[in-house]
Amino acid sequence: MRRLHAYMHRYRWRYVFGLACLLVTASLAMLIPFLLKRAVEVIEHDRALSGLSFYVALIIGMAIVQGVARTFSRFVIFNIGRDIEYDLRNDLFRHLETLPQSFYQRSQTGDLMSRLVNDIGAVRMMIGPGILNFINTPIYYVYAVSIMVTISVPLTLLSLTAYPVVLWIVKRMSRQLMERTVKVQEGLAALSARAQENLAAMTVVKAYALEGAEIAHFERMNGEFQEQSLALARVRGFIVPVMKLVSSAGILVVLWFGGWQVIRGRIGIGDLVAFIAYLHLLAWPTMALGWMLSILQRGRASMKRLEHIFAADPGVAGPPADGEAPVERGELELENVRFAYPGIRKSAQVLDGVRLRVPAGATLAIVGRTGAGKTTLVQLIPRLFDPQSGIVRIDGRDVRSLSLATLRRSLGVVPQDPFLFSTTLRDNIAYGITGNGDADDRVRWAASVAGLGADLDVLPRGLETPVGERGITLSGGQKQRVTLARALAIDPKILIFDDALSSVDSETERCILRQLRESFPGRTRIVISHRLSTVRGADTIVVLDGGAIVESGTHEDLMRRGGVYAEMFEEQIVESELETL
Repeated sequence: MRRLHAYMHRYRWRYVFGLACLLVTASLAMLIPFLLKRAVEVIEHDRALSGLSFYVALIIGMAIVQGVARTFSRFVIFNIGRDIEYDLRNDLFRHLETLPQSFYQRSQTGDLMSRLVNDIGAVRMMIGPGILNFINTPIYYVYAVSIMVTISVPLTLLSLTAYPVVLWIVKRMSRQLMERTVKVQEGLAALSARAQENLAAMTVVKAYALEGAEIAHFERMNGEFQEQSLALARVRGFIVPVMKLVSSAGILVVLWFGGWQVIRGRIGIGDLVAFIAYLHLLAWPTMALGWMLSILQRGRASMKRLEHIFAADPGVAGPPADGEAPVERGELELENVRFAYPGIRKSAQVLDGVRLRVPAGATLAIVGRTGAGKTTLVQLIPRLFDPQSGIVRIDGRDVRSLSLATLRRSLGVVPQDPFLFSTTLRDNIAYGITGNGDADDRVRWAASVAGLGADLDVLPRGLETPVGERGITLSGGQKQRVTLARALAIDPKILIFDDALSSVDSETERCILRQLRESFPGRTRIVISHRLSTVRGADTIVVLDGGAIVESGTHEDLMRRGGVYAEMFEEQIVESELETL
């Protein structure tokens, strides 16, 4: 909870002001029963209307001032909760943006969304209404009990006899509330993750006609969540009636025993009325104990879940970019690089001793069968992962010595699975462009080079066309070309294509690659493609097998050797001929 204390410390003076308003509210609340006592005494002894009117007017005036002070206390403390919620959500999102790719590979998006929205909301309730009642309750008890003792010690002790039992119940229920609250929040996160995953994969669900199975699975998870919620509700539902019973029983006991004391002449009627009024002031804080406990426990559980994310190590880090020289040429070198994904045994190396050098402006093609390590290799260049050993260099500089901003702005990465934001074509292509400048010209130029010119002509709104969530309104080939245009628009020194044109036909792929060579002279290009026919013109082709480079050379060299590359090329020729039959 130290992190939360730091947030609260930022607003300590506002908390002080809110506390002052609470003290004013409580002080005025404690004066009203005393004035009520005096009014009763005026009725009992003086029977003067003027005196009664004075006390009534005074009570009304104090009630108004009390209402203003109470409003300010809630306004201040609730707003602190909103401000901390704002700060906490911003800081959490900022931290999420720094976490490595491996974190997202083992995390569910729905669970992260639940923490970003639901858990932070629960923390806000804890430090807003929860804190207010946590402070307000002891203030009322200290004030009221102190005054009640001055009226009648025996009556005070009798009215409070049940409170030790209340505290014992609260302590017992506290542990159950915490445990069941954690289960509810974890269940909600799992349910959110399942719903989000299912909606994102709706095309696959419908393609396999598994709507019924998915509905059944969701209903089962929803049923489990309902059971967890009901278990929590039972604990909450038990606490509030107990508090109300204690409060009501206390008033009945006071009415009986206090009435007896009035009859015996030990206290006056005004004293009894004031005493009951003070006891009534304690009724809401007593009943609110259960609600407050629930809010505090839920907030603690939520903050614990948030701390798990904050504790995640960003892993990949770099020096600051201030005054750093940019990448000028785009020469790439990998020296004895070894890599294995976390959690995989050492013998299962994804990359094992990879060595290669790509001169600036050259085209390197990386080929190999599925699982050979091609995608992993290119992910090491922008430092989505760092190798366990070996060095990746750009222009002779270890990529770990470059700031992440300098490194990644020198790279144009076109991933295998295209991702588009649910904005317009223009916004997606211009995503990586910094500054205003000639952004519009660069967007149009990048779209043309990526082969989107004909598509823009037929789209009714051209570059202003909304693409929908994840680009759902576009075909697979169009989405890949938009992601290509996005990479080209930042004018990178090194272009990386991770099988990025697999959804376009081979002729279109060759045309785009040819246009890239003509439009991007001097730029280094790294191409992963399963279509070997499209990489024939590469300056160097390397063949990965089992995480190691087993062959390297031009297309002609590799065909003459008759090795893995030649075998794969012949297989694709046969497959192509069979498709034409």
